[in-house]
Amino acid sequence: MSLRPSGSAEIPAGTVRVARAAFPKGSLAIRVRDELGSLFSDEQFAGLFPARGKPAWSPGCLALVLVLQFVEGLTDRQAAEAVRARIDWKFALGLELTDPGFDFSVLSEFRDRLVGGDAGRGVLDAVLDAAHDRGLVGSGGKARTDSTHVLSCVRELNWLEQVGETLRVALNVVALAEPAWLTAHALPDWFKHYATRIEDSRFPRARARRVEVGRRIGADGMHLLRMIWADDAPAALRELPEADTLRQVWVQHFHMVEGEVVRRDPKDRPPGAKRLVTPYDTEARSGGKRDIFWDGYKVHLTETCESDAVHLVTNIVTTSASAGDQRMAAVVHDGLARRDLLPDEHWVDTGYTSSGALVAARRDHHVELHGPMKSVTVPHARGDATHGQDAFTIDWDNQLVTCPNGVASTQWAQRRSEEGLPTIRVRFSPADCGTCPQLTECVNSPRPRRREINLRPRDEYETLQQARKLQATDEWKDRYKIRAGVEGAISQAVHARGLRRSRYRGRAKTSLQHQLTGAAVNLIRIDAWLTDTPRARTRTSPLAALRPAA
Repeated sequence: MSLRPSGSAEIPAGTVRVARAAFPKGSLAIRVRDELGSLFSDEQFAGLFPARGKPAWSPGCLALVLVLQFVEGLTDRQAAEAVRARIDWKFALGLELTDPGFDFSVLSEFRDRLVGGDAGRGVLDAVLDAAHDRGLVGSGGKARTDSTHVLSCVRELNWLEQVGETLRVALNVVALAEPAWLTAHALPDWFKHYATRIEDSRFPRARARRVEVGRRIGADGMHLLRMIWADDAPAALRELPEADTLRQVWVQHFHMVEGEVVRRDPKDRPPGAKRLVTPYDTEARSGGKRDIFWDGYKVHLTETCESDAVHLVTNIVTTSASAGDQRMAAVVHDGLARRDLLPDEHWVDTGYTSSGALVAARRDHHVELHGPMKSVTVPHARGDATHGQDAFTIDWDNQLVTCPNGVASTQWAQRRSEEGLPTIRVRFSPADCGTCPQLTECVNSPRPRRREINLRPRDEYETLQQARKLQATDEWKDRYKIRAGVEGAISQAVHARGLRRSRYRGRAKTSLQHQLTGAAVNLIRIDAWLTDTPRARTRTSPLAALRPAA
């Protein structure tokens, strides 16, 4: 397929006449086209198509079809039918009434091109650019961000299902690649145990027998791995992705003990960021947030939140489910800076805030990052404790720390934390601390010898102290209520647009889904703004409404 730019963005006169008659009050598709114009151009996607070949259907129109598809929650077949049959869609796309549209498979192919060219963000960018030209969004003001979990399109597997399915998938792929070789080397029981899906068989209920089944699967998988990596095995087998997936899963779950395949102890398994959870989506990971645990991904959504303007989604980032929020503030700010949509104030929850994040936001992007700082969990180090860090006097210029009893530190050394961040380790002399009657209250250790304090660099430390003082005020607490509104944006994307469940396998396609979801939410909100549709109220249960005023 090759690209042939359509050139004209004018809507055919016949389409305009019929659409105005059929929709005298307009529709979302018609109003969006009237107010924002042609959102996408063919030239925007020129890099996704070769120079020669059969002319492709307009990629600019296909991009709009994808967004409208997410606006209305349509399947590919339904979206293709809407292009053929609906007048308001023909108006938005600028098509003749007689245009037959395209086969629904074109949408899947176009999504693959967007993923391959990393062009998904361009779809959301185009909507935001049109909104910017209309004066609906710009830099400055306030924004808020939060994350939510995204379930993989593959159902969750227990460990027996995971290892069994991984082995079955590998055997099927090897059977396709080298049928004669596998027939000559396969164990007779493999055809009985792995010919059908593992979920179609019933695992024994007794724990001992389940352990036995796990050992049998582990031994069979280890045997297949030895066969594939043997010197006389076809070299092409070692290049199969499914063979590498089998190797990774077996490293996670099994090891050799005295010549036998044994399941690993939970503490001996790789961390969640590296641990595969299914052979059907090798990029999905296990994640946890408070009391929620899931397999899949995580999405970070940022929206504007000015009270007198339309609230638009300005940035969406898809990450692994195991990735924490603590380093995402910088990623979000980089995305907003690329779109020239950086806010003056950015409101987030505790997961995004740290002294380093506050300093970096102010230094790199001139953004004031606001969010509750993590509390100190060590009892003797809390700020309000008798021997908390706030009770110590820090002389940054002379690199000295003085305790509440007037004793000065003896060591000041630059270090790195477990996360690789710069820290300062301050130590007091055991001779000074050993004679102190308050040593057991100052040091949280069974056998205390001396007090040690870990400090952030000076700019981060002072920023942290200022932030904690500010957040203790009633004014800041009242202003922080603005952050709760982002839950509404997430709810709209989840319940109306299916954000919570990935439609596709792999992080790249899941990210494209989220970019299209953000673009769809923006069109819905722009249409509501144009028609003066009031924002929905926060839902209150009948019982909560009866709660006495404080």
